[in-house]
Amino acid sequence: MVKIGNILLGDFPLLLAPMEDVSDPPFRAVCKDKGADLMYSEFISSEGLIRDAIKSRQKLDIFPEERPVGIQIFGGDEEPMAMAAQIVEATNPDLLDINYGCPVKKVVCKGAGSGILKDIPKMVRLTAAVVKATKLPVTVKTRLGWDDDTKNIEEVAERLQDVGIQALTIHGRTRTQMYKGHADWSLIGKVKNNPRIHIPIFGNGDITTPEQVIAARQKYGVDGVMIGRAAIGYPWIFDEIKHFMATGKHLPPPSIQERVDVCKKHLRQSVSWKGDVVGILEMRRHYTNYLKGLPHIKEFRQQLVTFSTLAAVEEVLDTIAEHYKGHIIERASTLPDNSNLPVNLNNEVADCNVYG
Repeated sequence: MVKIGNILLGDFPLLLAPMEDVSDPPFRAVCKDKGADLMYSEFISSEGLIRDAIKSRQKLDIFPEERPVGIQIFGGDEEPMAMAAQIVEATNPDLLDINYGCPVKKVVCKGAGSGILKDIPKMVRLTAAVVKATKLPVTVKTRLGWDDDTKNIEEVAERLQDVGIQALTIHGRTRTQMYKGHADWSLIGKVKNNPRIHIPIFGNGDITTPEQVIAARQKYGVDGVMIGRAAIGYPWIFDEIKHFMATGKHLPPPSIQERVDVCKKHLRQSVSWKGDVVGILEMRRHYTNYLKGLPHIKEFRQQLVTFSTLAAVEEVLDTIAEHYKGHIIERASTLPDNSNLPVNLNNEVADCNVYG
């Protein structure tokens, strides 16, 4: 049984990755419905929380049906990070996660996200300050290192465990790789199999199929996997993985009606949480993924990103369900672009370019 603090997550939990502009409560709700075991918020700036920035504060919203859920923060200075941890604790999430993995330049240039991989002693000090500031279980998500010459994740894992983190998620790329190339799961496996490590180790990177999850568990011994972009527009991936792990068989792909129903639920919750205008506007980024693989969908998709009322958008979705009734979307057509899906996750033979 995998455990973080007092949170029981089952034998092999599936985590939903924290993704900026994606992992909001409406998206988390549909992923929870489809089998995700642990949710994370979008990452939140520690400075934004302290300044009481509206966008940062809104990201603290948590709903009972999505628990257990972690709030993820980022920052490059000890005092703001500690203060942010106290603010987060007051909102009563199940855990607090620190982002040491974001490779985006505007974050890295502030010494936050994966920018801190250049300064491991500072990374340790920041983590210790957050652990000390909160009673919540503290976890970390990070990368293998800054570049190919500084893949120091084994040292990092030990030092962060020593200052009190209770779980570690490792994305199998360096910062300089961004999301290119393929994830190196061998180093994730080394961390997990280090006899000094006793906290849960979760792997992240290139997971898009149930077979890959089986391989990650058997080959590298990880305690669970974190799934990111493969869940966008396809929350069914969590149930598919669990079913395959239990039975060795694949679930049939969701029907068009199922896709539309989940998309409509996502849309309604987006409107409920953000209001009519913003909820409809921000939902537009998701339609391409929900409808990926449908032939000649461009005209319908154009209507979805043009109409500005809930009723009008739902009418288009219902029309799509009727128009494509009986059409089967092959699973491969819903996967991230440029993926060759290396079933065994063996980097010496796998040739892939997929997102974590």
